[in-house]
Amino acid sequence: MHVPATEHDGPAGASEHLLDTVRTSFRDQRALAERALAQLEGDDWHVRLDPESNSIAIVVRHLAGNMRSRWTDLLTSDGEKPWRDRDGEFAVTNDASEALLEVWHTGWDLTLKTLDDLRPGDLTREVTIRGEPHSVAEAVVRQLAHYAQHVGQIVMLAKHVRGDAWRSLSLPTPRREVPEPPPRPR
Repeated sequence: MHVPATEHDGPAGASEHLLDTVRTSFRDQRALAERALAQLEGDDWHVRLDPESNSIAIVVRHLAGNMRSRWTDLLTSDGEKPWRDRDGEFAVTNDASEALLEVWHTGWDLTLKTLDDLRPGDLTREVTIRGEPHSVAEAVVRQLAHYAQHVGQIVMLAKHVRGDAWRSLSLPTPRREVPEPPPRPR
């Protein structure tokens, strides 16, 4: 969304513009991931490319746990909550897709509500994550980058496991025709 510069003159306007931009970006990341998740069937959620790789189910649980921890009481408590079981987020399980989507939606709903509640003046407030101080603006941008990384993993894994059944989430890649080999000399 392009907004004329005159609508965002001054620090308060720039802060509001940043908030609008990150809110849109977070929503776009959620929508992109959900379009990939909607294509999954049964065991697709649990495919791992190798024993050290994460499945989509693991990435979803990790993002949901991170969101609950980071966005619960963002302005008043450390972003790494004592009740979070980060290691458990990476456990290999057979969670049903419905359960995974429930924690996914809970995490995203909390994230987006917290972002919607932020005001321009909040961006320069200090918060802590694992005892380290950050401005709210830094914490928000850090989370956006983190989520985008994992959404990319979800999309890549979903595309891989769906194979020929995958439906492109953007403009389809042009089909590459394999050139015919040159004629053999006689």
